[in-house]
Amino acid sequence: MKPIKHHKHKTGLPPGSLVFTGIERSHQIGIELIKYSPQSYKQEITQNIDDLNIITESPEIHWFNLNGVHDSELIGKIGEKFNIHKLVLEDILNTHQRPKVDFYDEHIFAVLKMLVYDNATKSINSEQVSIIVGNNYLFSFQEKEGDIFELLRKRIQTASGKIRTMGTDYLLYAILDIIVDNYFILLEHLGDEVEKYETELIENANKDILNRIYYLKRENLLLRNSVWPVRELVSQFEKTDSQLIKKKNIIYFRDLYDHTIQVIDNVEIYRDLLSGLIELYYNNTGNKTNEVMKVLTIISTIFIPLTFIAGIYGMNFKYMPELEWHWAYFGVWGLMVILFLLMICYFKRKKWF
Repeated sequence: MKPIKHHKHKTGLPPGSLVFTGIERSHQIGIELIKYSPQSYKQEITQNIDDLNIITESPEIHWFNLNGVHDSELIGKIGEKFNIHKLVLEDILNTHQRPKVDFYDEHIFAVLKMLVYDNATKSINSEQVSIIVGNNYLFSFQEKEGDIFELLRKRIQTASGKIRTMGTDYLLYAILDIIVDNYFILLEHLGDEVEKYETELIENANKDILNRIYYLKRENLLLRNSVWPVRELVSQFEKTDSQLIKKKNIIYFRDLYDHTIQVIDNVEIYRDLLSGLIELYYNNTGNKTNEVMKVLTIISTIFIPLTFIAGIYGMNFKYMPELEWHWAYFGVWGLMVILFLLMICYFKRKKWF
């Protein structure tokens, strides 16, 4: 419902209208610049768009990371300065955008969901990440402060691996790879929760566990809706003829595609497991109800003949021969006890309880 609610602000506006559709935020957007080459590295943070300068002929790679997209005016100025199409800027401001990739003459635009597990609330936080890749620059737009790219920053800073010797296409791959690898972390947490509630269901099924299972099912659905389009996104990098994606780096995107397939397979497995847990809950509940009904039925069956005897001798007839017997009261009690014991033995022999 939220995407529909937010999209009403754009109704009737022309294509390319810069309207932010996400959650309202008030923090000042910071722009982090990481500029590097095989021999140099520099990192700085600024709020001034005039500080964003790229020398086209420079061999240095410029990574601009924005920790917010709620300032549509700022996003518009960046688009004007770097000649970014307004339809791309519109998609950046639309935080409910479906993951996709678009290829332009001078840059590539990709958007996908960055999912982070919150240990405090035991829930998945979703955040949209939009990426624009040019010849020697890369823009990453996030909805809020904080991300999962710290290890990537350290790799660049320490020149670990080959990243400082590669271009922006490899930097794009590295960002996508971290986002997809983080999906595996979410799956591990989801798997732990599934195992825990499976054990609890077997031992003691209650409604609190059922509510938690339904919550996990919604979390798994969020993960599924985020990952499935990423498979299509990554596959397009394998097929593209864009000059911004070097042929030698296609193999990395092919490996990333395999990772997305693994994530999707695991998501589908957990989807089936969660559906199975819900069925297990209702089966256990039904079995408990059947056990209760079984006990009540046995008790009712035992007392039917006893009630019949008590009913007969509760009738107010004057000429009932047994009423005049000296030991009639104790005889009736004895008869009812014998019937009770015989029925108990019969039920046990039939293994009804």
